[in-house]
Amino acid sequence: MANAQPRIVSVIIGTRNRPDTLRVALASIRALEGPDLKFEILVGDNGSTDGSQELAQSLGARIVDVPVRGYGAAIYYGSKAARGRYIVM
Repeated sequence: MANAQPRIVSVIIGTRNRPDTLRVALASIRALEGPDLKFEILVGDNGSTDGSQELAQSLGARIVDVPVRGYGAAIYYGSKAARGRYIVM
């Protein structure tokens, strides 16, 4: 099926002030994309102050500001913003 639309998978990453780890994670996710698979990457951010948000946006991720601290909250708010048919955390 040459004209088939790619599957969209939402990938949620929770972070706070970890730009180096975030850069590696985003590059790894993007490396898996192909003509039949695209990722919507959402970064649930718990108040980073080190440029992590700007880094994520520059690599094509969407920032979800999380008003509550913690990984669980980052995943919850990210999943609420997801638009893909499938969600991966």
